[in-house]
Amino acid sequence: MFPLAPVPAATPPLLVIAHGSRDPRHAETVRALTAKVAAARPGLRVETAFLDFCTPSVPHAVHRLAADGVQNAIALPLLLTRAFHAKTDIPAVLRESTAPYPSLRIRTTDVLGPSPLLTAALERRLQEAGLHPADRATTGVVLASAGSTDPEARAVIAAIARRWRRSAGWRAVRPAFASAALPRTEDAVRRLRAEGVRRIAVAPYVIAPGFLPDRIARGAAESGADVLAPVLGPSPELATLLLHRYDEAAAPSAGLLSA
Repeated sequence: MFPLAPVPAATPPLLVIAHGSRDPRHAETVRALTAKVAAARPGLRVETAFLDFCTPSVPHAVHRLAADGVQNAIALPLLLTRAFHAKTDIPAVLRESTAPYPSLRIRTTDVLGPSPLLTAALERRLQEAGLHPADRATTGVVLASAGSTDPEARAVIAAIARRWRRSAGWRAVRPAFASAALPRTEDAVRRLRAEGVRRIAVAPYVIAPGFLPDRIARGAAESGADVLAPVLGPSPELATLLLHRYDEAAAPSAGLLSA
């Protein structure tokens, strides 16, 4: 699944920018994912930075690249939807961080989702949680995301749920949100149960553990969901997707904005 070709010396480093969390599991999971990316692409320099709570910060990571004489790099927002952090926070912190280094140019990739690779990762996690292909016709899935006030991001989650149901043959796939929007995970589970769905699985559409994923898990438990999948974490599909986004941005014809 991974591209294993060695990387030329002039290849720009990859700077993965995660949200960050006070929960130490978050940074551990992000670092496990970026380590998998680095192992899959020998010679590619992969740096990890966080917007909040964890170290290194984005300014620190940018300073380190500049101090090493890097002139071109690619920043990848470790985000599943294009909402406030992707539209505002990350562009702003990159502009501020690179301002002292006029010779350093950083291009920013698109966010990770939507992508068939993310759907494949969700399928993997549900299978790991005990669901089997024969269960699909009688199982309803709650696609539980962190949530956003951005209507575009919420619409993307709803569209993913519709496409996933059609392509995979689940009895139903319903979106839910841990914050900022409704329905909550527990409400989506209860609605499916009221509709007569026999088996209900909750699939967290989040990358790493933390406060909101824990809220999703509590909602699944309180409402009697039959299956709770793990977060996406350092799945091979997610690592491959990071490399795909990097390759898109590194292509000579890429028309991405510089920071």
